Amino acid sequence: MCSDKLRVHVKNNHASPETFPSTKEGEAVFTITQARFQAACDKYPDIAGQIEVFIDWDLDRFSESMQSADVLVTWDLPTHDLARVAPNLQWIHIIGAGVEHLCPMNWLPDGVTVVNNRGTHAAKGGEFGLMAVLMLHSRLPTIINNQNIAAWSSLFSGSIVDKTVVVIGIGHIGASIARRCKMLEMNVIGISRHGRPVSGIDSVLTSKDLDSVLPVADFVVLAAPLTVETRNLFDRRRQALTKPGAGIVNIGRAATMDYRALVENLQSGHFSGAILDVFDEEPLPEGSSLWHTPNLIVTPHISADDGNTYVEMTLDLVFANLERHLDGKPLNNVVDPVLGY
Repeated sequence: MCSDKLRVHVKNNHASPETFPSTKEGEAVFTITQARFQAACDKYPDIAGQIEVFIDWDLDRFSESMQSADVLVTWDLPTHDLARVAPNLQWIHIIGAGVEHLCPMNWLPDGVTVVNNRGTHAAKGGEFGLMAVLMLHSRLPTIINNQNIAAWSSLFSGSIVDKTVVVIGIGHIGASIARRCKMLEMNVIGISRHGRPVSGIDSVLTSKDLDSVLPVADFVVLAAPLTVETRNLFDRRRQALTKPGAGIVNIGRAATMDYRALVENLQSGHFSGAILDVFDEEPLPEGSSLWHTPNLIVTPHISADDGNTYVEMTLDLVFANLERHLDGKPLNNVVDPVLGY
């Protein structure tokens, strides 16, 4: 072991409903194998020469390895007494964009930084979001329902030009969805915490303005992280404010929306359709009413993860920060422990 090299511990998880990834298919997509890490080393040879890596599963040798680790790459970790368990730890790279499973971050030792995977989801998430809006516009959830009962019903739809979409959460994914919708000449309204203008979007407002725009929304797309401010943001009251016949998409976090109210609004016809990709419990239990709700399409949390290149993009971010650290520069994608994103 070379003590002058930066030591990186990679913690992979075996698939389990109690953690991430929850399925074997996901395990194949998100696991940082020795071969995948070596490919990143070959891509960044100058950085590779200054680090050494220990790749492990779950908590098999976590405590032993973390005694000397400088960097941890993981989805989750035991947070208790981390300063003692990992005395040399300098930063933690979370291999997803959401970090709500680690909040509140009062466990974070002084001097340790958390970074995340912001940016890796933008292209795929933007494409999925646009697809979902187009599917809802063309009444595909209802058409699929009709196919299942062999019912031929001509559900015509017009052009999507000039329809209004409200995108709640204008981060990398939300902005990517919004820009793609704008390319189809839709009216695009973004909702963010800060309300700052974003290129390619008609207007960006704050959640204080949400009530005023929901009555004109033909589509509402949620792509927000789960924080204290966004929990149950699209609640029963706001769903009632939303334009009758609207289509609803959630690819952010389930707890940002009241799903019970959503089911009732789909059953009553207040909403024309919905596409959900995120759930409080994943995999979604067989007994969940969401499986059988009319005009609702359930997708198994696959909207924003590129199954072919996710680990490659993750390691691009890891190696970029390794380089910045070695050069004495601030890290990218730093998570604010107070805000939770």
